[in-house]
Amino acid sequence: MARLIYRVYVIELSKKVFNENAKFRAANPQFNGVLECLYVGMTSKTPQERLQQHKTGYVNAKGHDLSSSIVKKYGIYLRPSLYNHLPLMNQADALKMEKALALELRRKRYAVWFN
Repeated sequence: MARLIYRVYVIELSKKVFNENAKFRAANPQFNGVLECLYVGMTSKTPQERLQQHKTGYVNAKGHDLSSSIVKKYGIYLRPSLYNHLPLMNQADALKMEKALALELRRKRYAVWFN
């Protein structure tokens, strides 16, 4: 049975990301500039640990950089009010929830980046 150790988290990004990153802008044509720019991710760490990994860079044992360059450059702080209601999940469910939450936030007119 899959262990329930994964969580989805949200990081607020500087609005500079919208002006400076063409891929981010293209992914968010619904954004009207009013609400925040966000990053949605999933992790087996605490959200605080994962934010720190993004900001400082995190290379796993296989040599893959698992930090987001968008969060490294534009990440400001965690937005727990947008994810604290979500339960711990197994990895497969967390991947689905990450996408579902990102799309829900986009429908609410946030600009969102996720993998």
